[in-house]
Amino acid sequence: MALDGIRMPDGCYADGTWELKMHVTDLHRDVSLRVTGEIHIGGIMLKLVEKLDVKKDWSDHALWWEKKKTWLLKTHWTLDKYGIQADARLLFTPQHKLLRLQLPNMKHMKVKVNFSDRVFKAVSDICKTFNIRHPEELSLLRKPRDPKKKKKKLEEAEEDDLELEGPLLTPGSGSIYSSPGLYSKTMTPTYDSRDGSPLSPTTAWFGDSPLSEGNPSILAVSQPISSPDILVKLYKPQSLLDKAKINQGWLDSSRSLMEQDVKENEVLLLRFKYHSFFDLNPKYDAIRVNQLYEQSKWAILLEEIECTEEEMMMFAALQYHINKLSIMSSDNHLNNSEKEVDEVDAALSDLEITLEGGKTLTCLPLSVIYFSRPKKLTLKGYKQYWCTFKDITISCYKSKEEAHGTPALQMNLRGCEVTPDVNISGQKFNIKLLIPVADGMNEIWLRCDMEKQYAHWMAACRLASKGKTMADSSYNLEVQNILSFLKMQHMNPDPQFIEPITTDINPECLVSPRYLKKYKNKQVRCRDSMGTHTCMLTSRILEAHQNVAQMSLIEAKMRFIQAWQSLPEFGITHFLAKFQGGKREELIGITYNRLIRMDAGTGDAIKTWRFSNMKQWNVNWEIKMVTVEFADEPSLSFICAEVDCKVVHEFIGGYIFLSTRAKDQNESLDEEMFYKLTSGWV
Repeated sequence: MALDGIRMPDGCYADGTWELKMHVTDLHRDVSLRVTGEIHIGGIMLKLVEKLDVKKDWSDHALWWEKKKTWLLKTHWTLDKYGIQADARLLFTPQHKLLRLQLPNMKHMKVKVNFSDRVFKAVSDICKTFNIRHPEELSLLRKPRDPKKKKKKLEEAEEDDLELEGPLLTPGSGSIYSSPGLYSKTMTPTYDSRDGSPLSPTTAWFGDSPLSEGNPSILAVSQPISSPDILVKLYKPQSLLDKAKINQGWLDSSRSLMEQDVKENEVLLLRFKYHSFFDLNPKYDAIRVNQLYEQSKWAILLEEIECTEEEMMMFAALQYHINKLSIMSSDNHLNNSEKEVDEVDAALSDLEITLEGGKTLTCLPLSVIYFSRPKKLTLKGYKQYWCTFKDITISCYKSKEEAHGTPALQMNLRGCEVTPDVNISGQKFNIKLLIPVADGMNEIWLRCDMEKQYAHWMAACRLASKGKTMADSSYNLEVQNILSFLKMQHMNPDPQFIEPITTDINPECLVSPRYLKKYKNKQVRCRDSMGTHTCMLTSRILEAHQNVAQMSLIEAKMRFIQAWQSLPEFGITHFLAKFQGGKREELIGITYNRLIRMDAGTGDAIKTWRFSNMKQWNVNWEIKMVTVEFADEPSLSFICAEVDCKVVHEFIGGYIFLSTRAKDQNESLDEEMFYKLTSGWV
């Protein structure tokens, strides 16, 4: 017998070779090769293809080590360097595989994605395919499961009610990239070759691709919710703890899809992960604006974020308006291309206020009632003061006459939490401040007399919390945004201006189940020529619609997004955590500029820490403890509960990364900087 055929007890042959077992996924074949540890990965794949003797393009294939969950992409590395021995089993499989992406608008799209790329890179390619700028704001999320529903029934509901398969898209292929200039910083509007009319960048981008099918991109068009049953069947978090559990599903941006056990044809959610939307330009971000609008719409309808009844009616009115204009826009796109571009320009000039000339406002001497709220809410704890606002400090005096003397109380608002408490119909314009102190937060209430006064004080408080004064160029814009937000919530008392009730409004699809239930409990029935309708809710929505009826489509979407951003809970990502020294589990909230320690039951802020005051943060991977050090206050340490601390670490590092963006930079992303700030081990 030849020496090379003698097999030793360890599985190796007498000549030093051994059998490497591989499975070719495309062919469903198991193949063995005689190899040595000195053979490099590229040579292994070459020998494998020769042995298969199948005419096929194998260029997208690579080796995957199942046991170690590792792609063998360094083809110059040897088997010994990777540590691969005779007990290993490798898969020879395509790197690009199908994913079913659920977009922010809840529609599904089949996309071929590189399963060997890090998730951050894969998302960048997906966004480039969909013409969504600033892909660093998005990521992939596993679908949350409703614990009240059985798995089989849930899957049936998804297939029956939410399935809208789009065409197959492969990032980086085909004519999707036929207009690379549209993804650059120096984008310019292009024109339709048929009639010379202005063409949106979105239309041009998808003009030759199967996604457009000859029409403007479907991703830039909002589609009305077809049935209230969809809202009923979708998962709705019932508490802050439920919201925290949803955030357990974020994928690790520093690892590939295969490394995180994502399977081919699995459903993943593409969502805006970081609530810091940079350079949002309606003129060039048609798809990005629409998908942001859709994500904010569903967040409100599924009660992922709280809002008042007046705010809900405003959101419902904006949805109704957007639905109407979207249908009209689809029907008359070619005829109205010029008009659409003009409307975008008008919306931009309306939303962006140039602050030139004008006197710098540094002091706000308005009559405001100051309340120091005790633990038990009683009127005896309230005191009235004359207050002035200068720089980032509120000074309180016992009377207007004493305003030039020594204040009875002063409050520095840097790092404070600012929450609105407004009821337009009740003429209530309150501002709740949580001001950091050594042992927690002091709760202060300011009561304003009218909308204009409230807008100035709220804008000043928001800027002061970030360490900015009223001399900052953003102050006047902030005031205007607040006034605009309040104006949209006004109810029109004159019935002659209210649109007649029609069957196309479908109010059950425009408000969250909580408010729908409230109106059903006190519904008023009326009859018109079309039959019987629940008129109270419809009337409220149409009444609110008068405040937005003159808006263009893009302006209405932008106003919806702005109103969403104005809600107190906007942008807070919750995680369950146990703080060092604490006896029970609480919540850690992460936003674009701060960390918030929160009561798990009520959501009240216990303490906040600003990123601007942060020196560094570290993770003890063994005990899963995150430690954050600050410049002038004690460090913060907490252990993540029910979630990998890597997810929390990535949120902190991700927001730090986003804060470094500037408009004078080019469009390219510094991927290595992102990994350095978020991965923890690169």
